[in-house]
Formats: sequence, C-alpha cells, structure tokens
Amino acid sequence: MQRLKDDKWCFACGPENPHGLRLSGFHRQGEYYTVEFSPERHHQGWQGITHGGIIATLLDEVMTRILHEEGVNVVTAEITVRYHQPVVTGSPVRARAWVVENRGRLIHTKAELTSVQGESLASAQAKFIKVG
Repeated sequence: MQRLKDDKWCFACGPENPHGLRLSGFHRQGEYYTVEFSPERHHQGWQGITHGGIIATLLDEVMTRILHEEGVNVVTAEITVRYHQPVVTGSPVRARAWVVENRGRLIHTKAELTSVQGESLASAQAKFIKVG
C-alpha cells in the first residue's frame, strides 16, 4: 500500500503551492470541522461566479481534514457535490464537514458550504478509504 507524504504542495492547503487555494485556519466546532475561504477572481468560471471545481475542492478538503486531524490518513474514493446557488467571487464562505459513518477502512462524511450569514450554497457527501 502506498504511503502518503505531505510536501506542503497540496492544491487545497499547501502553503508552498503558489497556485493553490492555501486554505488555513481549520478548526473544530463540536462534531464539525470548519474553514473559511474568500474566492477571488482567478477562482471564477463564469464572470463573478466561483468555478464549481474550486467549490468541490474546498468541500473535499474540509472532509479530508476532519479525518486527518483525527490521525486517519485517507484518500477520496467517491464524492458527490450538489450546487444550490452560485458562489459569488469576493464573498467569504464557510465550509464545514462531519463524519457520518466509520466502517473500518471506509469512512462516510458530509459537508456543506454556506455564506458567512448561513445561506446554503453547496453540499457534498463522500467516501474515503484509509491508507497506510
């Protein structure tokens, strides 16, 4: 089985990756793990609208991080993202994730993306496989 290594170049959270999102400030709130992010113009798809791939990456990362912070190394096996409404660039958003079920090697999680005012923007569910 392949061993996971962190060289600080993760597209989502790597501080060394000049082209990445550089997510930081993750924190736990009870059963939830959260992070805030402000998408910029270079994250857009259509003018003024954050690209769906950036949103999916943000949700995937917060779901991965809740497991990583518990000392569990995982890779994404499956992710489903639902987009509820456009995410305007320049507007801060909050992603939060939680564990739904832990079946040994397979872990199910969910996440949601909201405006800082709490308006639902997107949601996701994923399955992760433990590695190492």
